[in-house]
Amino acid sequence: MSKSTVKPAEGKLGVLVVGLGAVTTTFMTGVLMARKGLAKPVGSMTQYDRIRVGKGQDKKYLMYKDIVSMASLDDIVFGAWDVYPANAYESAINAEVLKEKDINPVKDELMAIKPMTAAFDKNYAKRLDGDNVKTVKNRWDMTEQLREDIRNFKKENGVDRCVVLWAASTEVYVPVNDNVHDTIEHLEAAMKADDVENIAPSMCYAYAALAEGCPFIMGAPNTTVDIPAMWELSEKTGMPIAGKDFKTGQTLVKSGFAPIIGTRMLGLSGWFSTNILGNRDGLVLDEPANFRTKEVSKLSTLESILVPEEQPDLYSNYYHKVRINYYPPRNDNKEGWDNIDIFGWMGYPMQIKINFLCRDSILAAPLCLDLVLLSDLAARAGRHGIQRFLSFFLKSPMHDYTKGEVPVNHLFQQYTMLKNAIREMGGYEADEEID
Repeated sequence: MSKSTVKPAEGKLGVLVVGLGAVTTTFMTGVLMARKGLAKPVGSMTQYDRIRVGKGQDKKYLMYKDIVSMASLDDIVFGAWDVYPANAYESAINAEVLKEKDINPVKDELMAIKPMTAAFDKNYAKRLDGDNVKTVKNRWDMTEQLREDIRNFKKENGVDRCVVLWAASTEVYVPVNDNVHDTIEHLEAAMKADDVENIAPSMCYAYAALAEGCPFIMGAPNTTVDIPAMWELSEKTGMPIAGKDFKTGQTLVKSGFAPIIGTRMLGLSGWFSTNILGNRDGLVLDEPANFRTKEVSKLSTLESILVPEEQPDLYSNYYHKVRINYYPPRNDNKEGWDNIDIFGWMGYPMQIKINFLCRDSILAAPLCLDLVLLSDLAARAGRHGIQRFLSFFLKSPMHDYTKGEVPVNHLFQQYTMLKNAIREMGGYEADEEID
């Protein structure tokens, strides 16, 4: 093994979240409770997983923090932006994800997290009506104000490093525009010209984060960092970017279950997925233009795992459909149904049904923690640009589509990428192949 070249995780780590809703208040409450020894961070790879390093007699299974220098839960300082002025305690109570008895022990700390005014454009989320929003001249001014927020947050909280995490609503779908999204120069010109069609508010957050030396994570299916201009900016600023869309419920099942069909060489005729959910996410996705953004992200998973060109007998002609239905009584308790029509020996049909009654924010909170800690690690390791090793946590992993790159969606291949990256950063050999 060689020596790890990762800068040590010294001092405080600022975690600035866009959106102080169900996901982020569950994330914050869990971290604060875990710090006091009152809850367990179940579901978090960085807190529980062990990775093998070395082979033969040198083989050891170590936690991430024993391989690389990681920020601890005690180092984290939270901040947020939101269109609603409620503090993190009020938001956590309103979200009705956690019971009051699991929030109250950290009530004072949550009450101190008051959201900054959000950079918001109602055209991108028509169902939201908050008034805690910035008054801006144009998209460039919006970005400049966000940069100032980041600087102030760092100064006021004595924070050494900062990560920005988008966990706000899904925006209206923004197709990639080759004349606007191709270079930093064109992106900046469009921001200054207030091109509201091509520049989503989330792009202003991403630009501000990278320009202020903060890794940026896109937890919704927005186009935000999926554009060459942002890749260029992240290279220029030496900052990592990761996205997009937290892989929580149905897509997690799909990326883990599709490999069973593919590995066992069974055929697929169709895969129908439908969901019901009733939280703010569901409300926003009830708008067709916003659902379009989500649909693009959820549909891409299967096609790169069960590839028609590789096995035409098995996968040349399957039908894949994804639906999300807003259903208020469920609130954050999402239900996903998958009906999978497969065929086996001599083409005889069979069916698989999966019914996942999950809690969206309970699954998303540990992903937020892992993405934040691992993005901070990547920054200290000098890794910039797209962080493919974080694909494990995301529905539609970032990739360079301009070069025809196909993203890895297979859960166990993604896990291999994650382990190899941690090994490399820790000065060990990346010794697992993705077959």
